[in-house]
Amino acid sequence: MASLKQRIFDEATKLGFVACGFARADAAADAGERLMQWIAEGNHGEMGWMEARADQRASPQGLWPDAKSVIALGMSYAPASDPLALAEVRDRGRISVYAQGGDYHKTVKKALKALGRWLADEAGCELKVFVDTAPVMEKPLAAAAGVGWQGKHSNLLNREHGNWLFLGIIYTTLELEPDEPAAFHCGSCTRCIDACPTGAIVAPGKVDARRCISYLTIEHAGPIAHEFREAIGNHIYGCDDCLAVCPWNRFASEGQANKAFAPRAELVAPALADLLALDDASFREMFAGSPIKRIGVNRMIRNCLIAAGNSRDAALRPSVERHLLSEDPVVADAARWAVDRL
Repeated sequence: MASLKQRIFDEATKLGFVACGFARADAAADAGERLMQWIAEGNHGEMGWMEARADQRASPQGLWPDAKSVIALGMSYAPASDPLALAEVRDRGRISVYAQGGDYHKTVKKALKALGRWLADEAGCELKVFVDTAPVMEKPLAAAAGVGWQGKHSNLLNREHGNWLFLGIIYTTLELEPDEPAAFHCGSCTRCIDACPTGAIVAPGKVDARRCISYLTIEHAGPIAHEFREAIGNHIYGCDDCLAVCPWNRFASEGQANKAFAPRAELVAPALADLLALDDASFREMFAGSPIKRIGVNRMIRNCLIAAGNSRDAALRPSVERHLLSEDPVVADAARWAVDRL
């Protein structure tokens, strides 16, 4: 099995993964307990799918009783530039690094399936592969497998790749020798907690999604609460602030990143005026092949209106006013707020 583990690692490397670790299927039982408590406190907000399948998410065997081992893999998307560089360029929208290139679900899933086919042929096992869309606790499992540790922002940290890793998980019927879990290397650092504009990191390792800019701009469908609007700044899809300030990122290199995640020029620093002019058809065209497409044009317009209001740039007023009579009450509300700010 030790030899098989090495061959799995080598094959994963060929497929573009930069990190690989192994754990028993029951290795993160305490994470399941924390998940249940987190949901009970309402920290998941409107993400009903988290609650609906919590039992399956809490442990690999809750989803697939035959699972014996977990293979955790990481693929780098380390950015070439500082994600905070646009913070003061208020006529531009900020899109999270992970969404500026191709859809990671497709790239990571394709590599996982290739690895899975190879492993099934090599070892005659059963397996299932997962990337983010199934009830799987990728981060705790990856930590149990030694790929990294969960930082105080709750995201996975790796000593060589910082927190710029997309995670993929394989459940298998193989009995693989587990790796040692990664040690916690955050020490007394609180940069991620201090950097969060909305105070969403309510305790080390614990995020209240209802306050998180990524949740508010992506998952939340209704009006954004007034208490968070100014803090959102020019974030229009996701937020990297807590990730970008982590000292461990100094070891991450753009050269390690999968080329499929290279940013598209039009998504690096899009002009708010251009985005506010989008209709449904042009939105779909602009964000084809991007994870951004799933939020729809109205939610993107809502986000851009908040960013425009925060810009205090009077030149954006005509772009904002065209949405005052929107048939979507959420968009119209955001437009009124932005006009008042401008």
